[in-house]
Amino acid sequence: MRSTVRLRILITCGVLLAAGVGGWQLLPSDDVRTDPITIGTTDEVTSLDPAGAWDAGSWAMYSNVYQTLLSFKPGVVTPVPDAAENCKFVGAKLTTYQCELRDDLTFSNGRKVTGEDVKHSFERILNIKADAGPAPLFPTLKSVVADGQKVTFNLNSRDATFPLKLATGAGSIVDSNQYPAKQVREGGTVDGSGPYLLKEFKPGESARLEPNPNYKGAAKAGRTVIVKYYTESEQLANAWKSKQIDIAHRQMPPEFLSEARNGKDTARITEAQTAEVRNLYFKVKPGSPMAKKEVRQAIAAVIDRPAIVTGAYHGTVEPLYSLIPQGYNGHSTSFYDAYPEPSKKTAKDLLEDADIETPVSFTLGYRKDVTYAAEAKELQRQLEVTGLFKVKLVEAEWQDFQKAYAKGEYDAYPVGWLPDFPDSDSFTAPLVGAGNAMHNGFSSKKIDSLISATQQYSDRGAAANDFEDIQTEVAKDVPLIPLWQKKDYVLATTDVAGSQYLTDGTGIWRLWELSWI
Repeated sequence: MRSTVRLRILITCGVLLAAGVGGWQLLPSDDVRTDPITIGTTDEVTSLDPAGAWDAGSWAMYSNVYQTLLSFKPGVVTPVPDAAENCKFVGAKLTTYQCELRDDLTFSNGRKVTGEDVKHSFERILNIKADAGPAPLFPTLKSVVADGQKVTFNLNSRDATFPLKLATGAGSIVDSNQYPAKQVREGGTVDGSGPYLLKEFKPGESARLEPNPNYKGAAKAGRTVIVKYYTESEQLANAWKSKQIDIAHRQMPPEFLSEARNGKDTARITEAQTAEVRNLYFKVKPGSPMAKKEVRQAIAAVIDRPAIVTGAYHGTVEPLYSLIPQGYNGHSTSFYDAYPEPSKKTAKDLLEDADIETPVSFTLGYRKDVTYAAEAKELQRQLEVTGLFKVKLVEAEWQDFQKAYAKGEYDAYPVGWLPDFPDSDSFTAPLVGAGNAMHNGFSSKKIDSLISATQQYSDRGAAANDFEDIQTEVAKDVPLIPLWQKKDYVLATTDVAGSQYLTDGTGIWRLWELSWI
């Protein structure tokens, strides 16, 4: 049992760095405050319907208001039961996965959660196939069968990663009576069975979440939380400085973070190793200059990552030279191997050998934000200084930006990516597999075959060679260019505990771990 003595930590200067979950411990008090804990973020909720969104802001909400059959405990990469009593592969082929649903779960509207609800939740994702939805996460899912509380997933090929996918936001269980089978549910309400009830939601502004008294699962009872949404990172930083929020998380201005890391902010900062990456994607569809592989290769040959890292990001990110980031199985440096140093000569030779007229003109779209604007302008500068390219920058608000690149309105566009689950497959199938989440039209039979090969192994380490081969092929075809990998930072006032559990690499935003000291 933890101590009941009230603990106060006064920090008048300096910053306490905590490397990952469990980096430091605080003891809660019996003298508990009852006012809500307020957290600010720039991660926007684009849809409250799990079939309609596949972005960090939406999935952060899902992990609190919906349940999944399986979930991840902090810092653990093997999923554990949440809405399920148990789950397992049936047989040795890894093509049949079965879960027994708990019999004591209810949605927030009072209706019992059944196996048919689970079946409905997955089928509608595959049927709706929303542009910004998570259908590409389940290329191996053939059918779902419900028999009472028993749910059977039939796969069209071996997929050892399937249990991990069930623990993501895409596995959120919705009420089959309230969520249409063939269209995304609109509106600002939720019918879920997660640890929180969504009491109020103002799109783009705020959300109020209160503990769900009927929740039963892997999480625990939490405090009331108010989430405030900010359009740009500078707004989030200003909200922190003016003490409008108790916690700041994703995304903060690099210069602001740099100052916080150097002790210029009287707060606690949790710094965690993550696999958040940012890639420059190319529309490879006919009609775009990027349809020609040599153009994409030429761009890869002149990109100067260190200049982006030290300029727009003030050293808060690290250069990335491959599809799979550091710390993940099979990581390599395929882009560095193919394009070791920025070289105008290499780019020029590639374009001349392919008889491509220069300068190559194209559009580069980016999300409206001071930092992303600086990144886009640096990319434009690097490319145009060679005389080989002419880049038109196009800025858009987040939801408009998502819709635009999904419709193919940009020739190139940088997008950040957080892994859906802690496995290298989260960077391969969704980003370079057929029908990928970036909607850039890229497909490769060789890469798809290699992706399928990686999914055969229950021992994930055995897939390392195939993951390395995928990265080699990506560096040759260049459907994207890796730019950087970053750490994740959470700023919290000295009277809040549990903020370190908001970031641990499993993709779950554990608001229920927050408490007053």
